[in-house]
Amino acid sequence: MGCLDTRSFPDSEYAESHDHRILIVDDEESVVNLFAAYLGETYSCETAANAQEALELLAREPFALVVTDMQMPGLSGVELLRRITEHYKDTAVIIVSGIARTQRVMDAIRVGASDYLIKPCDLDVLTISVERALERRMLLRTARRYKQDLEHRNAELARQKRDMVGLQAQVLQAEKMASLGQLAAGVAHELNNPAGFIYSNIDLLKGYIERLEICLSSYDKLVLPAEATALIGAIKKENDYDNIVADLDSILSDCYVGAERIRDVVQNLRLFSRLDEAAVKRVDLNEGIEATVRLLSGYYKSGRISLVRDYGEIPQVNCYAAQLNQVWMNLLVNAAQALETTEGEVRITTRCEDRTVLVSVSDTGPGISAEQLNKIFDPFFTTKPVGEGTGLGLSISHGIVERHGGKIEVESAPDSGTVFTVFLPVDADLDLTVSS
Repeated sequence: MGCLDTRSFPDSEYAESHDHRILIVDDEESVVNLFAAYLGETYSCETAANAQEALELLAREPFALVVTDMQMPGLSGVELLRRITEHYKDTAVIIVSGIARTQRVMDAIRVGASDYLIKPCDLDVLTISVERALERRMLLRTARRYKQDLEHRNAELARQKRDMVGLQAQVLQAEKMASLGQLAAGVAHELNNPAGFIYSNIDLLKGYIERLEICLSSYDKLVLPAEATALIGAIKKENDYDNIVADLDSILSDCYVGAERIRDVVQNLRLFSRLDEAAVKRVDLNEGIEATVRLLSGYYKSGRISLVRDYGEIPQVNCYAAQLNQVWMNLLVNAAQALETTEGEVRITTRCEDRTVLVSVSDTGPGISAEQLNKIFDPFFTTKPVGEGTGLGLSISHGIVERHGGKIEVESAPDSGTVFTVFLPVDADLDLTVSS
């Protein structure tokens, strides 16, 4: 009788302590003792006098194989076989019976028996049957575990593919934002000088016109011949002189205000893009947030949304300002869009706690469900209708904040509004965490 060597099996790495344990079930004590004595030279054997006793043993400890009689008091061997295949799938079963009917053999094999032996059973035949049953069990278990490993690896590959697609999308979005930043900086640079000319010249022009008005009013006080007075009066009437003089102040004031707005937009574009600050710098976050708010005035000028600024005294933060400005823009746009169909409030709060700056953007909108909240920072996830959002804004913001050594948290519930809070260390070592 040969000994089963688990090293010959492909899943020997999965070998367990019960792989050599056999349960022998028979109501004939002589048969049980014979099988146990013979197989016990190679395997660890337990015995049971009936199916119920066998099931109790199986419930307490695992067995690799059950060798059972067909006809026993109480549950039959076939019923025991059914229970084992249903509840103990890692346990093989060999039926040993004095009934040699073909249909009985086919029924047992169909239910799940590894083999069907006829009594009196030759012990060498029993040994071969046991070895084959254990080997088949080992191979089936190996196949099942290989399948599980394959499914796990396929799932991991699918996850990595999703992560790669998300990363590529984030890179493309980041490049797009960088291009827009470069465009904004270029436009701001090109507008800066002519806007400066207009702004300064209007100021001069206002002074010059005031001096011209003084001269003209002095001429009006002169006493001229009647013919000259009539001619000048006709010329003034033809050119609407009185209305022009009255409108000059209003026109100049409008031009001055327009020039101021152009100047402010240019300054905000330069401040928002900050491409002139490619290196890490200490920056006043309140200033960057305020510049972003001014650029987003279109979202807040309708009067439906009340924008509350609660800026605290915070230290300058070591950061890439242009990247953080993207974060403020995403949060403020999302807050405004949350109130797109209703009136409400958006509040910006900045504070400093233990060398960490906290920036929170809250809205009184409809809130976010718990299920959506768990996915809020996933690439491509969006609560907006199809075609109205890429689902990358918060994902990119999350990445920017993490690369700055910080974190971003969200609190929300349906009908309770939403609060995004960004935590940023004042003295982050960005040479290690963020690439320029």
